Amino acid sequence: METQLSNADADSLQRLLNLSLGAKENTAKIVNGSRSANSTNPQYQPLDIEFVEKILNYKFKDKSLLLQAFTDATFDENCVSYERLEFLGDTVLNMVITKYLYNRYGDCSPGLLTNLRAVNVDTEKLARVAVKHNLHRCLRHKKPLLEDQILEFTKAMETYPLHSRGLLKVPKSLADIVESTIGALYTDCDSFETVWKVVMPLLEPIISLDKLENHPMTELHEMCQKKNLKLRFDDSTWEVDKRVLVFIEDKLVGRGHHLAKKDSAKNCAAKDALDNFSYFFTKI
Repeated sequence: METQLSNADADSLQRLLNLSLGAKENTAKIVNGSRSANSTNPQYQPLDIEFVEKILNYKFKDKSLLLQAFTDATFDENCVSYERLEFLGDTVLNMVITKYLYNRYGDCSPGLLTNLRAVNVDTEKLARVAVKHNLHRCLRHKKPLLEDQILEFTKAMETYPLHSRGLLKVPKSLADIVESTIGALYTDCDSFETVWKVVMPLLEPIISLDKLENHPMTELHEMCQKKNLKLRFDDSTWEVDKRVLVFIEDKLVGRGHHLAKKDSAKNCAAKDALDNFSYFFTKI
């Protein structure tokens, strides 16, 4: 199936193909993850195909797939964005990681396998992949706040080296381009085996069964259920102050705050309640 590109994208792609053939271009490039001083506007930044292929350790037969994989819908009114490739990549990633986990953990229950798969392919995990391998530097977009959001996320990762279990604010675009890249890869090679060979090193460290931790919400619900304690989340004021409160046996035990997502505020509140539980319920 041929990929249709806008005139601007086609011109950018031709320049990149010329570069790969050794032709010299004066156009600013993204090289080794850094941008030249004259390429501050993403509109004028061609995608460095060779840079991405080096990260993936894979040479694309159809270079236009990579151009599409790193083009956000905001980049240009007539551009072909990564959304369809993202949809495909999400499915392909779930397939290959499922096979890997199924074979690695032969005695693991379906429920545990599901949880293990989820934490290895969720938005935060894939966003970490994008940052770790500098794929985010290749994203072509016109989102004014995205760069600051990525910087905030990158700094916050230091607090949670493996996974925050839903406590970090994650720019979804980071995960999107990982999935779209996988979609582009599968379209190019038409092989699940090749996809996994390319993707597995990017996903490292893959979260193993012994490193699997419960989500704060899940852990708190299970603990209260086991101890026969009444648990209640109060998010009635979230639209006003972006806060969620946790009550156990009608005692205020935890607070959570998140400017963008109520679920993230609940996660933070649940984590706070878990940390404070022994202080409020010393005899349980």
